[in-house]
Amino acid sequence: MQALVDSIKHDGMFQPIVVDSDGLLLDGRARMKACRELGFEPEQVIFEGEDPGGYALTVNLRRRGLTKGQTAMIAAKACSSNEHALRSLDELTARSLSEQAGVSLGGIGQANMVLRFAADLVDSVISGAIGLNEAYKEAKKRKNQASSAEAQLERLRKDDPALANRVVEGELTLAGAVAERAARLEDEARQRQASTQLLCQTVTPLSKTAATDAFHQYDPALAPPEQAVTRERIAQAISALREMDQVWQERGLE
Repeated sequence: MQALVDSIKHDGMFQPIVVDSDGLLLDGRARMKACRELGFEPEQVIFEGEDPGGYALTVNLRRRGLTKGQTAMIAAKACSSNEHALRSLDELTARSLSEQAGVSLGGIGQANMVLRFAADLVDSVISGAIGLNEAYKEAKKRKNQASSAEAQLERLRKDDPALANRVVEGELTLAGAVAERAARLEDEARQRQASTQLLCQTVTPLSKTAATDAFHQYDPALAPPEQAVTRERIAQAISALREMDQVWQERGLE
C-alpha cells in the first residue's frame, strides 16, 4: 500500500476508479484508499457494460501474484453480486466459473461456502490476510452450528412450544431456553423419584395390614402425635387410594 501511495504521489494514477451506475466499486479499491491517504478523491468512471459483475471478475483476475484461494474467492464474490445470483449457486455452473477463473471446482465450492456462512471473511481472503482453507473451516463450523441450532429449536417446538416461542420472540436465547428445559426435566425426574418412593413406602405396607388384626391392635397412646391415625386421616387415605386406583386404570398399570 505504501508503495502504491508513493507511486500515485509522484506519477499520478494511470487508471481511473471504475464504479457501476449505482456507485458500487468494481475496480480500484486499493487505488482509492491510496488517494484518500494522500487527501484527494480519485477520478471515477461509470461502467457502461451489461455485466458489471463479470467485469469486476475479469479485472481482478488479471492481477498478478494471486493465490488459488484468492482467485476462487474473487470469482465467487463477483458471481454472487451478478444478477444471476438470484438463482442458486449450483445453477451458476460452478464448472464454467472454475474454468474462467482457472481454479479447481473444489476451490470454487470452498469459496461459495465462505460466502454463505462467513461473509465477514471474504475480503480477508481476497486481501490475503487469511487463506481460503482457514476461512472455509470457519464457514463449515458456522454452518454446522446453524444446523445444530435449527435442530435444537425444532426439537424445542415439539417438546415445549411456549418456551420455543420465547426464543423466537427474543425473550430468551436458544442456549438459555435449552438450559431451562433441561432444568425442568431434571426437576420432574426428581419429583417422579420422590413420589415413587413415597407411594412404595406407604401403600405397600398398608396393603399388608388387610385381613389382619392390626386395626384392632392400634393404640392411640403409643402413636407419635404428628403421625397419629385419626378418622380424618383415614378418610383422606381412602380418597387418595381411590384417586390412585383411577390413575392406575388410566395408565394401564397392574
